[in-house]
Amino acid sequence: MTDDVYARQQFGQKIGFGRLPALLVVDFVNGFTDPDILGGGNILDAVEAAKPLLAFFRRAKLPVVFTRIVYADDGADAGVWCQKVPRLRDLIEKSHASQVVDALAPALGELVIRKTQASAFFGTHLGAHFVARGVDTIVLAGCTTSGCIRASAIDAMSMNYRVTVAKDCVGDRALGPHEANLFDMGQKYADLMTGAEIVELLGSRLDAR
Repeated sequence: MTDDVYARQQFGQKIGFGRLPALLVVDFVNGFTDPDILGGGNILDAVEAAKPLLAFFRRAKLPVVFTRIVYADDGADAGVWCQKVPRLRDLIEKSHASQVVDALAPALGELVIRKTQASAFFGTHLGAHFVARGVDTIVLAGCTTSGCIRASAIDAMSMNYRVTVAKDCVGDRALGPHEANLFDMGQKYADLMTGAEIVELLGSRLDAR
């Protein structure tokens, strides 16, 4: 019944890929894979699913960017979000919790953005980085689906980027918010594809060149 309402109102149209896609890996750090800190749910599964997607972008020499949530050691830049979620304050530069997981460790030359808010774009130079490289399409992997992935997808579309969420390569600490936010993003802000579907589509485009 819900699907009928959205379809009748013409939500959920396909955006597709533009000329140059980039992979944005959001907050796949140790603290978000550890259920005793900020993780749980299907986040570890999403990390595993993201491995071949990341490998493809690297082979294809397409842009790859990672984000980490990083606060000053003394908490000088910790704002209202940290009042709502105090464990975020554990994510300082040298803490194990704030490091990108070993399975997806950034390679030489891949940009790592430090951020203090949910969106990868808010208060960072990510947008300028993508403009300089001619990126017009963003593929999102990371966590959490209901938080930093959703915030980044909305900001990306607000700046007229084409957005695709790799739906098996994003995770959340609870499956209810994960599934609800995937549905909502797919209706309003992004295309939804599996990592394997993205690799197949982009691979065929590169082969055709």
